[in-house]
Amino acid sequence: MSPPPRTLAEDLRARPDEALADLLRTRPDLLSPVPGDLTQLATRAGTRASVLRTLERLHRFALQTAEALAVAPAPCSYDRLRGLLTGDTPDPEIDAALPEAVRLLRDRAIVWGPDEGMHLVRTAREVLSAPSPTGLGPPVTEAVAGMSPGRVQVILTAAGLPATHDPVSAAESLAALFSDRERMTALLDDAPREARDILGRLTWGPPHGTVSADPAPPIRWLLDRGLLLPSAPGHVVLPREAALHLRGGRVHADPQPEPPPVLPAAEHEPRTVDATGAAQALLALDTVEDLLTSWEFAPPSVLRAGGLSVRDLKRTAVALDLPEPVTAFWAELAYGAGLLASDGAADERYAPTPEYDDWLTLPAEERWSRLAVTWLAATRIPGLAGGRDAKGRTLSVLGDGLDRGAAPDIRHRLLELLAALPAGAAAHHDALHARLRWERPVRNEDAAESRARLARWALEEAELLGVTGRGALTSQGRALLGSSHSLLEAAAAATRAAHILAPLLPEPLDHVLLQADLTAVAPGPLERPLAATLGVLAEVESKGGATVYRFTPESVRRALDAGRSAAELHDFLAAHSRTPVPQPLTYLIDDVARRHGRLRVGAASAYLRCDDDATLSEILADRRSADLRLRRLAPSVLVSQAPPDTLLSGLREMGYAPAAESAEGAVLVHRPDASRTPPRTPPAPVPDGPPHPDDTLLAAAVRAIRAGDHASTAALRPVGAAPATPTGTLPRTSAADTLATMQAAALSGAAVWIGYVNADGAASQRVIAPLRVEGGFVTGFDHTADEVRTYPLHRITGVAELAD
Repeated sequence: MSPPPRTLAEDLRARPDEALADLLRTRPDLLSPVPGDLTQLATRAGTRASVLRTLERLHRFALQTAEALAVAPAPCSYDRLRGLLTGDTPDPEIDAALPEAVRLLRDRAIVWGPDEGMHLVRTAREVLSAPSPTGLGPPVTEAVAGMSPGRVQVILTAAGLPATHDPVSAAESLAALFSDRERMTALLDDAPREARDILGRLTWGPPHGTVSADPAPPIRWLLDRGLLLPSAPGHVVLPREAALHLRGGRVHADPQPEPPPVLPAAEHEPRTVDATGAAQALLALDTVEDLLTSWEFAPPSVLRAGGLSVRDLKRTAVALDLPEPVTAFWAELAYGAGLLASDGAADERYAPTPEYDDWLTLPAEERWSRLAVTWLAATRIPGLAGGRDAKGRTLSVLGDGLDRGAAPDIRHRLLELLAALPAGAAAHHDALHARLRWERPVRNEDAAESRARLARWALEEAELLGVTGRGALTSQGRALLGSSHSLLEAAAAATRAAHILAPLLPEPLDHVLLQADLTAVAPGPLERPLAATLGVLAEVESKGGATVYRFTPESVRRALDAGRSAAELHDFLAAHSRTPVPQPLTYLIDDVARRHGRLRVGAASAYLRCDDDATLSEILADRRSADLRLRRLAPSVLVSQAPPDTLLSGLREMGYAPAAESAEGAVLVHRPDASRTPPRTPPAPVPDGPPHPDDTLLAAAVRAIRAGDHASTAALRPVGAAPATPTGTLPRTSAADTLATMQAAALSGAAVWIGYVNADGAASQRVIAPLRVEGGFVTGFDHTADEVRTYPLHRITGVAELAD
């Protein structure tokens, strides 16, 4: 039987390639850059940042197992570890779950060594010991390290132990007493009741307390027998061995070997859940379109520090009749999908992108699936808007500082938990949050609260988007699972979800129902051209199962401004209405069209002309025109110092229907798609750590690490007069010996070990099989890189032949 490994590097060296690949897959930070050999890999796996990141990704029982190992002296046997977790009372659940927890810690290189002598990585022990999450104080040997030898002897005598002049053996004797269940029980049986009460308050932590200069008799009894040891002036601590005895040998008060169950809280018909999600999906599409349409005509400004102002967010929320947090969610979703961006102009504003026009041409199910996939992978969190960052600056919607790399993983895991329930079943949010806390326990309370908020927002957003319906996962939401690792997987998931959603959506309609009260009812979703035209000609009054549009003078004027004539509007309504066109609507269109364009506004700063002199006189006499600063230039022309846009809006507020004209006198047509940004790339999600490597990269990395390890550990034979090279250092040979050894290896096909310094001055060790040596270069197969490379001979520090 081979001897047990002495270090983590030796433990990794004995693992198969599949185990190394699994380690690099679960800890991708170890791959950046690829370690040169297994010693470098072990060193990197023991760094504080990497260990902290790995501990944060352990489930609760694996973390509790690591905490128990941090309490036990190294090395720790499997039986000793199990005793620390179960205590005096056997626990079948812990017995069943412990092998898997230990295997997980070994696979992630947090624990190494056989069951007879397991070692916790030193950095992990330091992280888990200060302060101890188990509420245990320091061991006796540490607690008495600063005490005087005389005081230690007094404690030994009071505890009934033989005196010794060796402080180390004295501490060990006291620790052995506290660890002996029978002797410790006998000692505590003689303790005063008040002393036992004090120990009971310190047993499960915190183990520290304060004492006065003249302690009470119960405290004095504990101090005399070492059950309380001084940790600082006026402070005492309960030694770890004594606390473990009081706990019944258990490290944790509440070990959790099994995850909290996620049980159905309500069950619905799967068809009802899918239909609810489909209806919500349609509402989501309408909301995004309404938001971007409103910003086509009145694009909000970008704050100097970036983001959307609170005033513009409130204005948009009022226009959409939505709460501000929900409005922020839709704005961020459109931004993440590339449908919305900043125009980058001097007066920077947010506006739809050209990609929005392409998105509008897609079928409804494809538009929704694109939004859903964007949401699932997004790291921007709208719920953080309004809060403050680490520097105290307010976070704004569409601004910086809203990225949280953990959000995609939380969303995926919540959907997976819902997918594990029967179709149509919903779960309590508290049960889902408890399961997430078990799978990713966080020691920092602020971080735990942050993850809880992310989970709560994810569930609310899934319902808004139609990924869930009535709290249960929809069929289209289930199809989104598996889209987190690559763009190809995301595209495939979007296609699956769209294919499932399509039959659940109603067919777009090509007609509306006109009514005598100047409204039109759309009994379902409308075809895109019809919806676009009707959105200009009328105002949306209400939405739901049917959409109600209302025709107003302002909406009709808007359609005329867009280049439509009265005759075209009459033909449009007659062609798309299942009911006769009401007479009041006909009169409204004709009346607005008759007055539309009689007034013409141009640039003087601005001028106003009209063939009807009486109309101009009426405007001049109106008190509301005072701010426009008008004066008559000719019988049919007025001029103003206000800009044309201000003059247009002022006259419209007075009840007129002016039209803008160009310098040539032609009417300027305002089309709805006029406001667009230049082409923009959607914001990329900010990952929570390095990307996950694929199988090809893992295989290449393992080969390179194995080859580098072979280069650094292989037995070597000196070349020429050069002394033997110690393992792990660069070989040093003369230029003549290097050239001769290379030429001989090229003829024989043997592999050699070289030291190489690249152009940046970085040194490395490599095993190569020279193929050709000429012109000051050696070309050969580099086993470390697993490819043919060419090296300048003058950059090779030396060469050594492999003993085998």
